[in-house]
Amino acid sequence: MFQRAILAGVTLLSSSLPTQAQVYDYDRAAGVLAQFNQPELPTVSGAAPAPVARPSEVVSVTAEFKAGAGDSTARLHVTAKMQTGWHIYSTTQAPGGPVATTIKLEPSNDYELTGEFQAQTEPHADISDIFGGLVVEEHEGEVTWTAPIQLAAGVDPAQLKISGTVKAQACNATGCLPPKNFSFVATQAAPEIPGVEIYKAANSHTTLRGRLTPAVAAPGATVTLELTAEPAPGWHVYARADRDPKLGSKPALISVNTKPGWQVSRPATDAPVIEAPSKFNAGEVERYHEQAVTWTVEIEAPGDATPGEYPISGLIGYQSCDENGCDPPRAARFAVDLTVATRSGDGQAPLTFKAAKYNEAAEAVEKISLVAESTAAAFAGVDALELAGQLALGLLAGFILNFMPCVLPVIGLKIMSFVHQAGESRGRVFALNLWYVFGLISVFMMLATLAVFAGQGWGAQFQNVAFTISLTAMVFVFALSFLGVWEIPIPGFVGTGKANELAAQEGPAGAFFKGMLTTVLATPCTGPLLIPVLTWAISQPAAVTYAVFGSIGLGMASPYLVIGAFPKLVGFLPKPGAWMETFKQSMGFVLLATVIWLFWTMKSTPEYFIPTLAFLFGLWAACWWIGRTPLTANLGAKLKAWSVAAVFAALVGSLAFGLEATELPWQPYSRAALEQHRANGATVLVDFTADW
Repeated sequence: MFQRAILAGVTLLSSSLPTQAQVYDYDRAAGVLAQFNQPELPTVSGAAPAPVARPSEVVSVTAEFKAGAGDSTARLHVTAKMQTGWHIYSTTQAPGGPVATTIKLEPSNDYELTGEFQAQTEPHADISDIFGGLVVEEHEGEVTWTAPIQLAAGVDPAQLKISGTVKAQACNATGCLPPKNFSFVATQAAPEIPGVEIYKAANSHTTLRGRLTPAVAAPGATVTLELTAEPAPGWHVYARADRDPKLGSKPALISVNTKPGWQVSRPATDAPVIEAPSKFNAGEVERYHEQAVTWTVEIEAPGDATPGEYPISGLIGYQSCDENGCDPPRAARFAVDLTVATRSGDGQAPLTFKAAKYNEAAEAVEKISLVAESTAAAFAGVDALELAGQLALGLLAGFILNFMPCVLPVIGLKIMSFVHQAGESRGRVFALNLWYVFGLISVFMMLATLAVFAGQGWGAQFQNVAFTISLTAMVFVFALSFLGVWEIPIPGFVGTGKANELAAQEGPAGAFFKGMLTTVLATPCTGPLLIPVLTWAISQPAAVTYAVFGSIGLGMASPYLVIGAFPKLVGFLPKPGAWMETFKQSMGFVLLATVIWLFWTMKSTPEYFIPTLAFLFGLWAACWWIGRTPLTANLGAKLKAWSVAAVFAALVGSLAFGLEATELPWQPYSRAALEQHRANGATVLVDFTADW
């Protein structure tokens, strides 16, 4: 380990020197490395250790480029070969350790490098103890890098020479040689004639071929993949379908695989389709092509795709028949690499084919069909323009909700947190507002779930008296806190006073909870546009309902997203000071007004008025008891105060809602009934009134 550490230090020192000024004495280097020679290195008995090899003796570099006839794009291939036991490092090697390999081309007016060099084989990656846990990426044996080249107009590829250097550091198990520039001159390899690879399965009467045009595309560009099936004379191949019908003749099935984020169109063709009754399956109508048929698939590269090689692959299943019978169903895998460069080329690349089974093609298109069907079913019968309009109205309706009387009390609390956030870093302000938005939208998603699976519309939860009483109690205790009856350092609900000293900043949990509370209090409000949007949404498929509820939530959250992204917008608020105590107490009265409004929502269940009022009295006393305990008291005193308060509030609540009032069995008055009760010795209460 000590030897390796010294060698690593020598390597780092040598790699830090300017390349142009390096003059190496390899015989002297041999003597230095020989002092740390490992047993596994060959030595001559009775003689000094074998001399250290020069870089040119262990690494060789060659290059060539490939271009089609008349094509202005080319592909440069640079290959490095290492002797057994030696390795070089990747072009993506992180700094702080071995020297990364770099490839540079000599400037020229004849060509332009339009993309980055990409290794065709992944390097071997390992964590190095010598370099403090750095991931070291090594290439052993042979490695080829490729990059796209754009040829200048009028340049003959056959006469072109591309010069460059590969700077690499060769190492083995003992140590490393100094980095060296390896020069290369690339000439054109055997030209690739534009065309396609032909595939024909054994005993088949159909030939396949295909190509990708162009073979080099810029980010955001569209390329065309072509698949051609050509039946033999007198034979036909069946038309394409979205899935295998299981019975009868087998249609052509095509699936295309790309990296995520790429857009792939449905296969299409202009070839004529013949429809005729089947000669082999009574009642079946066959659809087939008597001549060669070419299916095209449009593939769009993402706009942010980085230069490099991108594989495109897929499966094609097919069956061909003539008047006397049919070939067994066949299938083939196809593949091609698309080069993404700074600008598109005008060449093409042939597809390569490999035998496959028809059921593999059937399974591949079945997965595509299931995804398409589930997406179509989710939005079945929904007009795209109508959906877009309703989503826009939902955004506007959600934004307006911020100004409804139900929401204003919590908006006041949020303004207080804005004041605290004004002095925070931009990242923290945005994070806290994002947590607030998450809490807000999470309630909208729960409401959407209730609408989809329980048939409950907007505000339906307030028809549950237990929910209303719980919310009333929660708002009431917050009002008491803001009025100074008690203070508790709940993140996000702090103003001035003792609690402010312990919890002067809003946390993620407080922001998330506040977002939930804002939405819950907003649900009884029916702002402009909200009812028509929700009425439309709850009558739509589930996916549409969730989308509309989400748009309302996003609209309601939009001010906080904007303020989170641009914290300077809260600059209009005054700086923290004594005014915040007045503002806090004012918000307490606003919350008490909210309690009155919540009592009003229970008008359909007046029997809960008195029990709820008694329960709030118990909570008032409990909060008062907690408020008597200083926030600076020890943990034992705090736990005792909380325990007593909780028990008292629970006792008052159980008594308030547990006792049932017994009403007298009132009966209509009659002289006979009065005499009967008097004869039985019963006490009689007569309730009488008079109209004057």
